[in-house]
Amino acid sequence: MFGAEYLCIGDELGIPKYVFVPSNAWFLALFIYSPALDKEVKGEYVNRTEPLEIRGCKPVRPEDVVDSMLDRSDQQYHEYVQMAGEIPTGDGILLNVWEDLQAETLTVLRNEEFLGRVVNGPVYTAGPLTRPVRPAGLGKELLEWLDKQPSESVMFVSFGSGGTMSAEQQVELAWGLELSQQRFIWVLRQPTVKALDGSFFDVGKGDAGDEVLSFLPSGFTAHTRGIGFILPSWASQVEILSHPSVGGFLSHCGWNSTLESIVNGVPMIAWPLYAEQRLNVTLLTEEIGVAVRPKVLPSKKIVGREEIEKLVRTIMVEKEGHTLRDRVRDLKSSAQKAMARGGSSYESLRKMKEDCQMRIRQIKKAH
Repeated sequence: MFGAEYLCIGDELGIPKYVFVPSNAWFLALFIYSPALDKEVKGEYVNRTEPLEIRGCKPVRPEDVVDSMLDRSDQQYHEYVQMAGEIPTGDGILLNVWEDLQAETLTVLRNEEFLGRVVNGPVYTAGPLTRPVRPAGLGKELLEWLDKQPSESVMFVSFGSGGTMSAEQQVELAWGLELSQQRFIWVLRQPTVKALDGSFFDVGKGDAGDEVLSFLPSGFTAHTRGIGFILPSWASQVEILSHPSVGGFLSHCGWNSTLESIVNGVPMIAWPLYAEQRLNVTLLTEEIGVAVRPKVLPSKKIVGREEIEKLVRTIMVEKEGHTLRDRVRDLKSSAQKAMARGGSSYESLRKMKEDCQMRIRQIKKAH
């Protein structure tokens, strides 16, 4: 999607052009509606008290807008709006979702009235596209530890390839995990110097084990020995989520991580940090129903240990967690069917192939 400015080259070369948007349908609706919002809304989006209306779709709360919309005076915002206007000019858009996940929003995106037909081509569902599990992806020590744990008893804590948090928040998270008395795997990084905001790719160069452990509360590793497993800096996420001992995922809710959690039937504690993740979290908690979230955005206020303890226990042992688990298992099955021969995503990609061949014939005829 960040290469949309090159779509014009497709016209010059006489070839069809498609855009892959590696996120969900609600994000796409907000994204391509942004040029209209830019004209309709005065002042900063985040200062509004009323939700942002997107024709036919669920409104977007001001606090849930993507990072590029936080400051309308920033160059990044103007580039975002420009890109939003370029993406619909292709011959079609591919989304990393499947029909059953967001049926209503997909219907809106395909409606001829949406945006006054600003989307030139069809919207195809191509997901869930996730990296396959590698049998040897886990280290021996971690695999042996996981194999000893009861089914769905481990909370996996990870904030993606580049997520960090403040030192104070990291301490509260550690206390919350300890107080919950639940088993966990934590991908631990050095905290950011920022007061509250999670950051992206602000990861220390030397996240060695002893160094990152120094940022934890005194006695934490001793108190959680046997029930907790800490991995410095990085982990093989898909392999961990696919292990039968894992029963919860405390995640930043990037869309790749979200899909990896769903296709493995793992409910989530949603902890957004950046990009479109606040939007994802609202979708996961209020519409799809596979996650719980803190009462206040972590970027607004430190989430205390007692609330973290409650969130972990909600997913792992409480009745609400069982309901979320049932829902995510249904979606796991739905996703598998979508990607199988004859499934909705399989057929959508087959349709795209046919449309592309037709478009090639049209271009050749025109030339």
